[in-house]
Amino acid sequence: MWQGLQSITDYKKKTSPVTDQDVLLPNRLNNFFARFEDNTVPLTRPATKTCGLSFTAADVSKTFKRVNPRNAAGPDGIPSRVLRACTDQLAGVFTDIFNQSLSQSAVPTCFKRATIVPKKAKVTELNDYRPVALTSVIMKCFERLVKDHITSTLPDTLDPLQFAYRPNRSTDDAIATTLHTALTHLDKRNTYVRMLFIDYSSAFNTISPNWDMRDFCS
Repeated sequence: MWQGLQSITDYKKKTSPVTDQDVLLPNRLNNFFARFEDNTVPLTRPATKTCGLSFTAADVSKTFKRVNPRNAAGPDGIPSRVLRACTDQLAGVFTDIFNQSLSQSAVPTCFKRATIVPKKAKVTELNDYRPVALTSVIMKCFERLVKDHITSTLPDTLDPLQFAYRPNRSTDDAIATTLHTALTHLDKRNTYVRMLFIDYSSAFNTISPNWDMRDFCS
């Protein structure tokens, strides 16, 4: 799929060789990872209203059973396979911990720690210096429970053309929809289609949250 898109758009990845002996490397790294940050959005104070969300042991047990046993453990050293094998024994304990965290609007410090490991053993470009953070598997389960609750409360008015992070949808569906729209339009006489492909490298880390795509397109 991606090879086809790259062929259509004539996309060629541009990379520059990187060496540890490069005296300008610190500045190059700074410019690369902060290239989209022009200002910092002020943080808003957290709401003082108590959270009414809570989970049951059945909810936690179901989430533990969905854990991939091959996932690496975080800094707490608790393997994924332990959560799956001992779900019945651990679900009640962590249900109390999760609900206590929600009621106090505070996440335990041990859940927020991460083990930083290199992304690649051999560096070939600046993006390879971006490390991988191994977080607690328990925290991932907690986040999944909260995410499922948030998703269930979303309105049905979400854009039907949003395919990312939605169940039973994928990039294949997005491509099929795009091709169908384009080919349907081309069936008409004297028509043509123009497409703009935008791919942001490391989008979660480099896209400014206060960007407005409408301003970009205009």
